[in-house]
Amino acid sequence: MTAGEHGRSHVCARSDVRRSQADTTSDHRARRGCASIGLRRGGTLAHVRTVILDPPTAGLEELLERRRRAGLDRLDEVWEGELHMVPAPSGEHADIVQQLAEVLGPLARAAGLVATMGDFNLGDGEHDYRVPDGGVHRQRPRGVWHTTAALIVEIISPGDETWEKLPFYAAHHVDEALIVNPAERRVHWLALAQGQYQPVQHSSLIELGPVDLTDQIDWPTVEDA
Repeated sequence: MTAGEHGRSHVCARSDVRRSQADTTSDHRARRGCASIGLRRGGTLAHVRTVILDPPTAGLEELLERRRRAGLDRLDEVWEGELHMVPAPSGEHADIVQQLAEVLGPLARAAGLVATMGDFNLGDGEHDYRVPDGGVHRQRPRGVWHTTAALIVEIISPGDETWEKLPFYAAHHVDEALIVNPAERRVHWLALAQGQYQPVQHSSLIELGPVDLTDQIDWPTVEDA
């Protein structure tokens, strides 16, 4: 059901917003939709899901187009037909990305792998994909869509959906997941075993583990963590 048909159409968004593909067509907004917005409760903001009933709320198309033109949609994801709008990364996020690139790059090359510390589309196509913050690949990646990776990197932002992505990565046979939490100054390293991710103390892909990596990161101050 598209946004122009009778029924529900939803867009999944968050007030701490991240990325969408440049092509924000009705396919991305198909099926159900939800917008997670901030509501005042006792002087604080709480994230709630909101269903947008057809026809779409006035201004929604314009919002999506403005995000596309400004390049704010590059991190957005589509989860089984639902568009999840993701905020642009912070300076602290970029700081950690650069540090990870400097650490992972040489180790990946030494293992005959290719590190790409930059967001990429992991999935089979535009109707269902996730956008990790970086990855390690067995071959140099080419094109728009990447069906798998040897390792994905996710840097947690407040209120994001990093942990909810793990079943998708497992279904796409990603061997390892490196999850970096700046608020806790902690690194989680997970390996796929029997369809689920389990914590490991050392990567089987490169010469590194969570303890060593944690010690190598010059952790930025995260004000809103």
